[in-house]
Amino acid sequence: MAGRCLQPKPCTACLSSDRGYPWHCSSPGLRLPQTSFPQPIPVSLLPDLRVEGALNPSVQPGPNLDIFLWGFSSKKPGNLFPCRRGSNVSLMLDMSSLGSVEPIQPICTPRDITLKFLRTSSHVLTLEELQQQAQSLTQLQEEFSKIPPNFVSPEELEIPGRASKDRYKTILPNPESRVCLRRAGNQEENSYINANYITGYAGQPREYIATQGPMLNTVTDFWEMVWQEETPLIIMITKLQERKEKCVHYWPEKEGTYGRFTIHVQGVSDCVEYVIRDLSIQLEGECRQVKHILFPSWPDQQTPESAKPLLHLVSKVEETLQAAARPGPIIVHCSAGIGRTGCFIATRIGCQQLKDKGEVDILGIVCHLRIDRGGMIQTSEQYQFLHHTLALYASQLLEAGGH
Repeated sequence: MAGRCLQPKPCTACLSSDRGYPWHCSSPGLRLPQTSFPQPIPVSLLPDLRVEGALNPSVQPGPNLDIFLWGFSSKKPGNLFPCRRGSNVSLMLDMSSLGSVEPIQPICTPRDITLKFLRTSSHVLTLEELQQQAQSLTQLQEEFSKIPPNFVSPEELEIPGRASKDRYKTILPNPESRVCLRRAGNQEENSYINANYITGYAGQPREYIATQGPMLNTVTDFWEMVWQEETPLIIMITKLQERKEKCVHYWPEKEGTYGRFTIHVQGVSDCVEYVIRDLSIQLEGECRQVKHILFPSWPDQQTPESAKPLLHLVSKVEETLQAAARPGPIIVHCSAGIGRTGCFIATRIGCQQLKDKGEVDILGIVCHLRIDRGGMIQTSEQYQFLHHTLALYASQLLEAGGH
């Protein structure tokens, strides 16, 4: 359904879809947020006139209010504004001619509503309840469909040269939590990398970094981030190729130079489910040790056949971190940095909740992940698999007498 721009002269980019009015106006300040509108909000202007709409956020309160209106009605016959619900019009109301009216109440923007949902949603499950919930696929699909993705529009990241560093045009780092590279000169374009800090278990800040699979022109940026954040562990949950490129080969076979850094592969351990590499990263006179775990058996936007390998990976990560010399965040990436990456992080947080409390809030975990990076956990199948994996872990705890 075509929308109506709030400018006197609408631009050709002002369009809306029939699934929530995502606006794309090219004039900053005159467009509505690029997300779904909330439920219509009634605004009473006169005793006999009821308006449903949203204020134009670009206009300050005053005698005239520009309102995006999608429904209004009159209690009295002879309505001067014949309009059926669902119609889109933009109008200017002269408030000074209405006499005494109710005070205008502030209206939340769609982004405010999204963040409130993500911050407050919760569905705590005991170990027994988790076993039942994991089998309720329809219910899980419905629950997942209600979680706002919290994606970012390109207009929120007006950084020179940014687009050439994004593997996917629509998967962008949320500005509030994005990683900024601190380089000499501190130019904005040199600080950009498609990566976000992710809050961990019990609100631990910056416990993870979720990022996309490096590209040819971002490999150096990736290693800059590893060094800057003092990362002890990199987890790669993708193959290099899955029909098309998902990630470039960003580490050397034995030794290689990437920008300022010299990287040596000191050892390789081939396990059944993953490959572990011991890397040393050298910059000038300083050398650091980093573990790299490649978990290649998880297909893009799908789920593994078994949850056991993922739980084995979580266990290996715990073992690796106990021996780590540096406390920096774990870097996790797949291809886009939201699907498989989100599943791994959510699984580890869920395991920690189950072990410590004997219960888990999977809905709350996913919602908080999406606050930090939009779209974490891409599909309802991944959401179901997350429940299945944690249900398996819960059964292991019960067998071991943990709770």
